[in-house]
Amino acid sequence: KINHVTIKDIQNDIIDEFSMFDDWMQRYEYMIELGKSLPLIDDQYKTDDNIIKGCQSKVWVHAEMNDNKVVFTADSDAIITKGIIAILIRVFSNQTPKDIIDADTNFIDEIGLKEHLSPTRANGLVSMIKQIKMYAIAYQTQVN
Repeated sequence: KINHVTIKDIQNDIIDEFSMFDDWMQRYEYMIELGKSLPLIDDQYKTDDNIIKGCQSKVWVHAEMNDNKVVFTADSDAIITKGIIAILIRVFSNQTPKDIIDADTNFIDEIGLKEHLSPTRANGLVSMIKQIKMYAIAYQTQVN
């Protein structure tokens, strides 16, 4: 049985990856690269219901339960935003609703992401996390 990779493990990996870069230009480029590996949302889910409110660019997030874990897919029409949601999905996808709900998101401050985003993007980031947690809460209710 493969050891379950915890949210904390993934967050620590991301902190390590971001610390390899000397400046924010490199980090932005890295985020854009991460965005290219995003598990893309099915076109059928690119609906207004799945749009994250409070983002300046369009971000769609879809969640489904698979084997008691929440699996997220997403897309965005902006490359940096796509990188941001890719990071969040890497952290929260394939985790149980409870783990997602209980998780902290301090890693975002540790990599310095918030302070290097425009205020509207930073708000968008908070909205994305809220939405991911909302999905988890909804599935948690179904599980119990």
